[in-house]
Amino acid sequence: MKAADREALRRLLEAHEPASPREAESRDRILRFLAENPESLGRGNPAGHLTGSAWVFDARAGKALLVHHAKLDLWLQPGGHLEGEESALEASLREAREETGLGALRLASPGLFDVDVHGIPARKDAPAHFHYDLRFLLAADSREAPTASAESRDARWFALAEIPAATRDESVLRMAAKSALP
Repeated sequence: MKAADREALRRLLEAHEPASPREAESRDRILRFLAENPESLGRGNPAGHLTGSAWVFDARAGKALLVHHAKLDLWLQPGGHLEGEESALEASLREAREETGLGALRLASPGLFDVDVHGIPARKDAPAHFHYDLRFLLAADSREAPTASAESRDARWFALAEIPAATRDESVLRMAAKSALP
């Protein structure tokens, strides 16, 4: 990541207003990760990676789009690793398109919607590590049917009230609660 992009990301994080103590802790951890890893924020860093995610929401219908992640066996927001020199926003848009098949996605708010640091369990090809996740609010029309990618078992729209029955992931529940606010 270029120095100018790193500085812009730092400013974006500092401007973000966390909705909970857990989210505030995640924001502070991401800021420390940026400061302590000036050369490696991607997959090559064994301690962790920056990731970009999308909270895909249809405000008209009050629905959010989740994907059933095949490796983690959880309903989550679409997202993934930054590739090359792309920004977290570019990664979140790319991942949302790849994981849902939706074409008509647009940024709904210029800042971060949510941030989260979460552990990723060890697998055959990778040790346990952390994802330092930067999440953006994307708008879409829930009348457009999603399609699951090879990384997912399913992709579907959920009414906000249905999300607690689909997942216990605290950060997904937090984003659903943020979406319910007027």
